[in-house]
Amino acid sequence: MAICCLANVSGKVQGVYFRASCQQKAIDLQLSGYAKNLADGDVQVMVCGEESNVNQMLEWLSHGPSKAEVSAVQHNQVDYQSYNHFSIG
Repeated sequence: MAICCLANVSGKVQGVYFRASCQQKAIDLQLSGYAKNLADGDVQVMVCGEESNVNQMLEWLSHGPSKAEVSAVQHNQVDYQSYNHFSIG
């Protein structure tokens, strides 16, 4: 079953290749959506695809790439949206 989740990732997540790493992980998991920096220093991530793959991505977001220091991830399932790919905003 295909689902979408919108996540906010807090901590040291900007300036550490978080969005680019997120994009590569999403591609590996065949997910679509986006990752974008927020003004408050968080990164917002939308992931859409098969539920098991979305869950794997949410688990990955809890630590991110090696230089990131994730302090919190808040996520909610949202209405399914169709994205052509995973973009960085």
